[in-house]
Amino acid sequence: MANLLLLLHLASTLFMTGLIWFVQAVHYPLFARVGQAEFSAYSVRHRSLTTWIVAPVMVIEAATGVGLLGLRPAEVPEWSVWIGLGLLLTVWISTALVQVPCHEALGRCFDEAVHRRLVRSNALRTAAWSCRAGLVLWMTGLCLR
Repeated sequence: MANLLLLLHLASTLFMTGLIWFVQAVHYPLFARVGQAEFSAYSVRHRSLTTWIVAPVMVIEAATGVGLLGLRPAEVPEWSVWIGLGLLLTVWISTALVQVPCHEALGRCFDEAVHRRLVRSNALRTAAWSCRAGLVLWMTGLCLR
């Protein structure tokens, strides 16, 4: 059961890592190309549609990450689970305190400074999820020996 939990955690982490790289490299930079007149409606719809994809996977990732504290494969050191949770906490705090407010502001109208802040600040989430992906892959590799 612990290995299954780890695999579900790995899948959700890798999904979110791939998604955040796409968002960082392609999606957010293209916001500037939507156009002033259309941007507010675009931004509101973007947030709504994105939430349906991202929220369930983020919840699964968080739940399985916490679950690993109590049900962790014997090969996986406890400290690695704590580091992973610290990185995940970084993602969630950044999302709540920086990216969500940026999206709310952009939903009212396109603002170049807010857009720049969104792209730059999202680099933290991209780095944290990338580190998480490496860590969780390493944890999974320990179980394959």
